[in-house]
Amino acid sequence: MIEKGKISAFQMGVMMYPGILATAILTVPSITATYAKQDLWIAPIWACPIGLLIVLVFLQLHKHFPGKNIIQYSENILGRLIGKTLGIYYLFFFLHNSGFVIREYAEFIITSVLPKTPIVLVIVGMTLVSAFAVKGGVEVIARSALVFLPLFMFPLLLMGLMVLPEMEPRNMLPVMGNGIKPSLKGAFFPIEWYGDFIYMSFLLPFLKDEKGGKWGMISVMAITLTMVITNLTTIFVFGGSTTELLYPVMNVFRYISLADFFEHVESIVIAVWITGMFVKFSLIYYALVLGVAQWLNVSDYKSFVLPIGFLQVIFSIWVAPNFQQMGQFFTTAGSFYFPSIQIILPLFLLFVALIKKKYKDKSPKSSIVQ
Repeated sequence: MIEKGKISAFQMGVMMYPGILATAILTVPSITATYAKQDLWIAPIWACPIGLLIVLVFLQLHKHFPGKNIIQYSENILGRLIGKTLGIYYLFFFLHNSGFVIREYAEFIITSVLPKTPIVLVIVGMTLVSAFAVKGGVEVIARSALVFLPLFMFPLLLMGLMVLPEMEPRNMLPVMGNGIKPSLKGAFFPIEWYGDFIYMSFLLPFLKDEKGGKWGMISVMAITLTMVITNLTTIFVFGGSTTELLYPVMNVFRYISLADFFEHVESIVIAVWITGMFVKFSLIYYALVLGVAQWLNVSDYKSFVLPIGFLQVIFSIWVAPNFQQMGQFFTTAGSFYFPSIQIILPLFLLFVALIKKKYKDKSPKSSIVQ
C-alpha cells in the first residue's frame, strides 16, 4: 500500500467537518438566500438526505472493495480501459475543484484583509503549507484537523452568543410563505458542498476501526446543524438584505460589539477560519496526489506533491477571471457539474457493482473483472 498511515473513524469525521464547512459557511448563505429568501435556514435540511446518501454509497463501495478508493475500484467495476478513463476524469475533477477552493480562499483573504497583496502570493502560500501536510500523509492531516477543530468551532459559537441583541426573529417570518419551492431551490447549492463527501473514499481504506459509517453520518448531521444555525443567525441579523452581502456570516461578526471594548473580532475569525481552509484544501490535495500515484501504479506518491501543487496554482488562476464569475458558475453549470460527478457517477458505480455481484452469485463461473 502506498500510504501506510492509519486514522480512526472519529478523525475521519473531524476531517470532513471543516472539509465541507470551511467554504460553505462563507458563500452558501448568500447564494441560497437569493432563491430561498427567509427560508434560507430550511435549505440545508432538504439537502441533508443527499449528504447521507453519498456517505452510504461510499460505505457500500468500501464494503465491496475494502482497502481501495474510487480511482482503484473503478477499474474493478468497469474494467481496465473504462476504469482508467473514469479515473483520469475524476483526477481532473479533483484538480479543478482544488482550483476553486484555493481561489475562493484567496479571493476572501484579498477582499477582507490583504487588498494590496497579489493574489498569487496568497495562493502559493496556502499551497506550500498544505504540501508539507500532504507529504506527511493522512495521519498528519488528521491530527491537524483534531488540533484545529476547537479553534474552527469557537467563532461559530461566539457569533451566536455575541449578536443576540442584534437579532430579530421576525425576519424569518412567514415560514414557507411562498410554499416549499423556494427552499427546495435553495437546497441545490448546499448539495454541491455535501458532494465533497466523495473524499471519504480516500479515507475509508485507512481506518483502524469499523465505525466509519457512524462518524460519517454524525459528520453530515453536524454540518447540517451548523449550516442551519449560521443561516438562522444571518437571517435574524440581516433579514432580506442577506442576498446583497458577499460574505454574510463574516458581516455578522462585524456586528459584535460589547461595551465598546470587545469588537473588530473579524480579524481573529479570519485567522481561525484559515485553519479550516487548510484542512479542506489539504484533504483535496491529498486525494489528488494519492489518486495520481495509484492511477499510474507507482509505489510512492510523495514525488507528485510539488508538481501537482504547481498545477493547482495554475488551475486556481484559470478557473475564473474573478470571484463574481466563479459564483455565477456555482449557481448555473455548477449545480449540475458537481452533483453529476460526486453523486450520480458513484451511484452508477455502486449499481454496476451490485449487478455484477448478483450475476456472479447466480453464475459461479463468472467473476468480477479484477
